[in-house]
Amino acid sequence: MRLSARVDYALRAVAELASVTSGATAGRGRPVTAEQIARAQDIPPKFLESILLQLRRGGIVHAQRGPEGGYWLARPAAEISLAAVIRVIDGPLAHVRGQRPEDLGYHGAARALQDVWIALRASERQILELVTVADVAGGTLPPRVTELAADPAAWT
Repeated sequence: MRLSARVDYALRAVAELASVTSGATAGRGRPVTAEQIARAQDIPPKFLESILLQLRRGGIVHAQRGPEGGYWLARPAAEISLAAVIRVIDGPLAHVRGQRPEDLGYHGAARALQDVWIALRASERQILELVTVADVAGGTLPPRVTELAADPAAWT
């Protein structure tokens, strides 16, 4: 699986919002500026601004302008899956050459590849739907994720 820098930064930004606001449990805390998020997560500020705009349009964060302005999660972090953030930023979870796996036309000896791509997407979706922003911000991942990450083969 390959994640773009945009997705990585978006996930880091929402985790930061969850950790510094009451967003991890209540959905709204004090607004956090883009500059504060960028500094805390070492994200280029201009790049972060465009990511936050996407997240706002996608319903992941809310924003307020002005001296008391900033960003906060649109709903509790426990209700925001990593998959939801990824979809807002990059679209559907798994595509092959820009197409959904079920729309591909494999033939003959390569026919089984279509099922492999569909299974891969299902596997990714299981993990990314299971893990929430609150899990990441709190540093307590679901047991299934912890088990998978602890397997030495997962690191190679």
